[in-house]
Amino acid sequence: MDKFFGTSNSTQENGEHWLTVSDLMAGLMMVFLFIAIVFMMNTQKKNDKIKDVAVAYQQNQVAIYEALQTEFKNDLNKWGATIDKETLAFNFQSPDVLFANNETTLSDAYKNILNDFFPRYINVLRPYRESLNEIRIEGHTSSAGLRGSSENQAYFYNMRLSQGRTRAVLEYAYGLMPDETSWIKSNIAAVGFSSSRLIMKDGVEDAAQSRRVSFRAITNADIQIKRILENN
Repeated sequence: MDKFFGTSNSTQENGEHWLTVSDLMAGLMMVFLFIAIVFMMNTQKKNDKIKDVAVAYQQNQVAIYEALQTEFKNDLNKWGATIDKETLAFNFQSPDVLFANNETTLSDAYKNILNDFFPRYINVLRPYRESLNEIRIEGHTSSAGLRGSSENQAYFYNMRLSQGRTRAVLEYAYGLMPDETSWIKSNIAAVGFSSSRLIMKDGVEDAAQSRRVSFRAITNADIQIKRILENN
């Protein structure tokens, strides 16, 4: 039969076949390993960039807080104000001095405070403008509404009140620095939060502390991190 069909070389051929498949698999594994290494390196670079932004953000946050504290440390008590280190919110927490009850018109006392505060505040933040996303004037109220109103009615009444107050503050502050009006229009916003950000003490609303107006410097670290993620 060998004369007609020849000698079988199946063992040799199979050996060569499996050797070729083994070489192919080894090559594919090397390719996948190379891709994995490149991916890990790119991920590490991205993480390092995000870490650098986070470190710079923290350092910038501390620098702004210390600059504000240094400038206004002798004024905080007489203004009834505080500076929050975590949020960089400059809080005016004597609402009876700022506005008449349920009114959006600035009191003369608050106008005098703003005359002193606002130009100095803008000048303190001037070196940090490149790192700022915006300055937000925030209005906050307690949860109390008009007598007999429901919870929802109180919330929206206080929303109109807080919005009106921050708009009045921005409008007045806008006229204090005529040389900065263009920058103010582009970078300062007035926002009313109603009673959505109450001050709580031992689980109970502190109504007096909840009624406040804040100037909050918001940095652009989150925007920088977003750009890093998008570019990668």
